[in-house]
Amino acid sequence: MEFEDGESGFALLFPKISGVKIQHFHLFKDFKSKVFDEKKLEEAGLKNNPDLRVVLIFEYNSWKPGGVRFLNQVLKPLNEKSIIIAGGHVDYLASFPPQEKARFSTDCVGVVGLALSGPQIQGATVLLDQDVCDEKSVDSAMQRLKAANIPEQNSVGLMFACVGRGEQHYKKKNVEADSFRKHFPGVPLFGFFGNGEIGCDRVVSGNFTLRECNGEKDNLLHQYTTVMTIIHFGHAK
Repeated sequence: MEFEDGESGFALLFPKISGVKIQHFHLFKDFKSKVFDEKKLEEAGLKNNPDLRVVLIFEYNSWKPGGVRFLNQVLKPLNEKSIIIAGGHVDYLASFPPQEKARFSTDCVGVVGLALSGPQIQGATVLLDQDVCDEKSVDSAMQRLKAANIPEQNSVGLMFACVGRGEQHYKKKNVEADSFRKHFPGVPLFGFFGNGEIGCDRVVSGNFTLRECNGEKDNLLHQYTTVMTIIHFGHAK
């Protein structure tokens, strides 16, 4: 179900999975420097990590001066064809680990997320842009996601949509979530409506590609779109 009114939340509890490493990261913008220290990416498992497969990333206070530039500084080193990137812009963070509370203020600009590493991880994302405006075009997008052949068992779906989509976009409730359920009946779907989306068409699974890549960096920042993602953590033993 797509809930568009009021506030809501969800939690994902990850068990210890053999061959999978999940790292939380939280990066702040340093207003005293125009240069982003990429060593922070390495500490967070986001750089020089050959097993990195998926990055879930969320920026807060992106409307503040330098917010979008900071996000681009973080994303640019990650914009590789071998990494799934998905997420969005959020209004605020509800809580922080105790060691980070002292560093945080309402004026901060930053990103939080998870780095998922492990050779057994597979994933795919599709971008539903402004031209995807009816059930037929949504279904076509889900067929592209399905064509990546990501296993449904031990997988999770994530949907990050613009607040301008949903019922007011399609004139009907639950269009995108229903289409995902049609094509992935065994995969739980989580997500939210936000103020900007992060992601693109991309697959990390063998040599399959959703589209021809021209060698250029993908555009990862969007508005009035939906990023639909499926992540597989490997077969249970």
